[in-house]
Amino acid sequence: MAIVPRQSGDLLYLADDSIETPHGFTSRLGGVSQGIFASLNLGVNRGDDPVAVSENYDRVASMFNIRKEELVFTRQVHGDTVRLAGQSDRQGDIFAPTPQEADGLVTAERNLPLMVFTADCIPILLWDQRTGAVGAVHAGWRSTVLDIAGKAVTRLITDCGSRPQDIRAAMGPGIGRCCFETGSEVAVAVVDLLGREAGACMAACAQEKRMVDLKEVNRRLLLRAGLLPDRISVSDICTMCNHETFWSHRATAGHRGSQAALILSK
Repeated sequence: MAIVPRQSGDLLYLADDSIETPHGFTSRLGGVSQGIFASLNLGVNRGDDPVAVSENYDRVASMFNIRKEELVFTRQVHGDTVRLAGQSDRQGDIFAPTPQEADGLVTAERNLPLMVFTADCIPILLWDQRTGAVGAVHAGWRSTVLDIAGKAVTRLITDCGSRPQDIRAAMGPGIGRCCFETGSEVAVAVVDLLGREAGACMAACAQEKRMVDLKEVNRRLLLRAGLLPDRISVSDICTMCNHETFWSHRATAGHRGSQAALILSK
């Protein structure tokens, strides 16, 4: 069970070899955007050429044999809202305003592609191998300490008929403990959330700063939610260390595009 690189034409993405429904974590490679957005930028409101962004979406959508108009995504606000998505939530025009605010999506409907966007935050994809229900989560540090991962699992259970032991989770590329230097606010929030377990998720560095491992925090939250340890895959790729391949907000001081995590149930 591992998250491995895959290629679709020039487009590089990652996928979990234990998840048997179409899904993937895009990189910044394989698109047509130029300049600071080169090349596979999926951020629709970051100042990139809309024609290039539209083509980038077409390339990703074709990889999953869907149209970009079928995608479901939301305005991500670093909160803990997980939305139950249905057919009426398809985006249509990718540049149209998105009324829903949420950092997580779940659905039990077939052929409904869910998408979240990241550029250092942790993308989490969920798949119930018994019912086919799926979820997509954007877990920055604020959403992480609000336990959005656990809340996404809860919504799969309550709204999609899932059982925790049937759910597989994949965490894609995101900022690693090697690069996520934080102040006391983040460290205190992690301690409040995990208690004695927090020590395994951070290390001290200069001047009361902490290096925090958001992937490990989320892994522990998924375990708390009832997932089995061998059903959680975690990419070891740090987006900041590998900012030439993956979008990193910190590495580019915010001058960047966005990558996406996408999943649909077949």
